[in-house]
Order: sequence, then C-alpha cells, then structure tokens
Amino acid sequence: MAGPLTGVRVVELGGIGPGPFAGMLLADLGAEVVRVDRPQEPAPPGHSVLLRGRRSLAADLKDPEGAAAVLRVIDTADALIEGFRPGVAERLGLGPAACLARNPRLVYGRMTGWGQDGPLAGTVGHDINYIALTGALHAIGPAGGDPVVPLNLVGDFGGGGMLLALGLVSGVLRARADGRGQVVDAAMTDGSALLLAMAYGLLGQGLWSEQRGSSLFTGAAPFYTTYRCADGRHVAVGAIEPRFHRALLDGLGLAGDADLAAQYDPERWPDQRKRLAAVFATRTREEWAAHFASTEACVTPVLSLTEAPGHPHNAARRTQLTGGGPVRPAPAPRFSGTPAAEPPAAPQPGADTRAVLAAAGLTGAEIDRLAARGVIAVHPGHPDPDGPDGPDGPTEPGCPETGPEPNPEPNPETRPETRSGRPDPRGDHRHA
Repeated sequence: MAGPLTGVRVVELGGIGPGPFAGMLLADLGAEVVRVDRPQEPAPPGHSVLLRGRRSLAADLKDPEGAAAVLRVIDTADALIEGFRPGVAERLGLGPAACLARNPRLVYGRMTGWGQDGPLAGTVGHDINYIALTGALHAIGPAGGDPVVPLNLVGDFGGGGMLLALGLVSGVLRARADGRGQVVDAAMTDGSALLLAMAYGLLGQGLWSEQRGSSLFTGAAPFYTTYRCADGRHVAVGAIEPRFHRALLDGLGLAGDADLAAQYDPERWPDQRKRLAAVFATRTREEWAAHFASTEACVTPVLSLTEAPGHPHNAARRTQLTGGGPVRPAPAPRFSGTPAAEPPAAPQPGADTRAVLAAAGLTGAEIDRLAARGVIAVHPGHPDPDGPDGPDGPTEPGCPETGPEPNPEPNPETRPETRSGRPDPRGDHRHA
C-alpha cells in the first residue's frame, strides 16, 4: 500500500457500518489495517467495499486464548478500532486498560451510537435513532411532511466512521509526539450534532426555522432544490449567489421578471418554485444538463449510483473505480506527494491469520494448536508460504468461499450473551 499513513498499524475488531468505514478510510490512505473476524463466518453482505485494503485475522474473541492472541497483535499497533457496547470489550479482556497497559502508545478508538457514558450509553439503537436525538433528522424533509431518512450517511458514516478516523489520526499524531496513547470516544450522537454546526449558527442568528422545509438549505428556496424534468428524472439547482441566480433565470428564459428577481423574499418562494417547476418540466434531464453546461447557473443532473461513474467529470477524475470488481469509490482525499494506491479487494475472513500471528511472535506450533481447537481459522486459499500450511503442505480448514447468510443481529431488546454467559461481541457494535 502507498499513501500518507504508510507505517501506521491499526487493529480493527470486526463490526459493521461505521467502524469498518473508519478502517477503510485509514487503509485507503496507506495504513496497515488488520481486521479481526469471527472464525468460520463469511463477511457481512454489502461489505466488499467497506472491508477492502485489510488483512484478516479470524479469531474467537470469546475464547481466552483467542483474545490473548489478538492482544499479541495489538501490542505492536498504533491504533485500535472497537465498536461494541460499553463494557463488552472489557469483559473480553480487550478493553482500554488491558491494551494500554501492554502498549502505552496505543490510541484506542471506540465507535458507538450513544457514547461511553450518559443515560443511553448501554441501550440499543441505530443510525436513525442517533440522528433523531440530535435534531438532524427533524430538519430533513419537505414542508408539511414527515422527516426523511438521509440514507445512513449522517450518523453511521459522516458523524460516525469519519469522525473516528479523524480522532484516531489525531491521537496517533499526539502519541508520536509524547509517547502516550489514549481513548477516543467517537459517538454518532456527538458526530451528527457536530455536522449541524452551521445550522446551529444560523439558528442562533434567527436565520433557521424549526419548521421543516422552510429554510434555505432544506429545499424551501426555489433556487436551492430539485426539479422534475419531462422524462421523470431530476436536476439539482444551487444558484445561491445573485449572479448565479441571474444566470439561472436567464437560462430558463425568465430574465427580467421582477417577481422572480426578488430572490431572498421567502414569502414569494412557493410561487417562484411553481413557476420554475413548470419550465423545468418542459425538457428532459439531459437536455437541461446540456443547456446549462457552459453557464454559471449551478444546475446539474441528479444521477443514480450506476449513472454517476459514467459522467465525464467523474470518469476523468476516476472518482469511482469500475475495473476489477464492483463499482466503488476511489480513495479520498488526494495527496500530491504521497498518493494512495488503488485498494486491494476485501480479503476472505481468516485469509492472513497465520501470517499476522506469526508476525506477532506466535510460533508455528502455537498457531497450529489454536487452529486445531477452532480458536482461529486460516483460509485455505491464502496460506503462509513460509509456514507448515504453505504450498507443499496441508491447509487448515478455513472460512468457506460461500456459506449461509450471517446470523441476524440479536434482538435489540436483549443484551447479546452466549449460553455460557460470556458476552457475544456480535451485535454490540451496532447497538451502542
């Protein structure tokens, strides 16, 4: 791997959603990320992109020997990603106190919905619950309508995984300066609230209304919204500045109209929007895109996920990668001196178990014994060429190429536990 984070080592305790997204961002920029997967279990569906660029160690964290093996790997890491409910990592023997006692420079990243403390810290939830509690969900939607779910971009990814990645990099920079690690508490409630910084600023100035769909950036303004075209597809309009607004009206054949020229009169916005909608409905999306292409009207086509990679701008910058696998976003941001390489595909769970544990100091005999007990799994397609499972020797039974669907997430009303009473990490990473 190449990129500005080359030389940074990260251990990611397997989860779904924001934790893997943080791991992907760090791996994309060159960090060496080892993901700890569960033995004999395929990767969650939809994670072929989120899990790219890693190495995979399959270990049973509920087994004390599995946890001990993972601790050996954590001993040489710069950072760790953990997304269980508060208290679960501690009960597994992998909490911050245990890890920092062995590796004082470690930056221990905790990804949860509610945070490590507070009345809701131990309760369940998902992206939609976290953004509901911070005001973000209330603000998104049409006037007079219900709140609209903004995918899971605001909580899981923007307010979750990206926040954690920033926290980890910041912590690593500090640890390299003074030698001291620390815990990074990344909560999706905190992160989604942080994303509302400008909205809160406008609210404090009296420029933001609590009434949904009535403020500039909520789609109320006729010059900052979407319009349906003759073919049923849409264009996006963002003509905020007066000169861009004039270009918009000129392109629509409405230049010189006094009512439409009153751009920042909210009382006129509903009628203005109706008039603009009537004009946009007369041509197709592609006709409008071509019409406004050379203007400053800030009009663009609204593209689907499959259409976006084919747009000339995206294609020229390779914003989406299309060869050698599914369509996927390219690493970002871009660095002039230490550019990131195209990330390798997500590994099969356990693909690198033997190599990772050997690098951590476990002997071949120790690794074989753990594999025989089922505490770890080694994928048969990725043996260590220097170990007993190399090309000339037998391979351990590993995670199959295909298998049944992963177990469903646990009942959110109950705390996941095994029959033995030991905490089951599965599910805790999302209900935090």
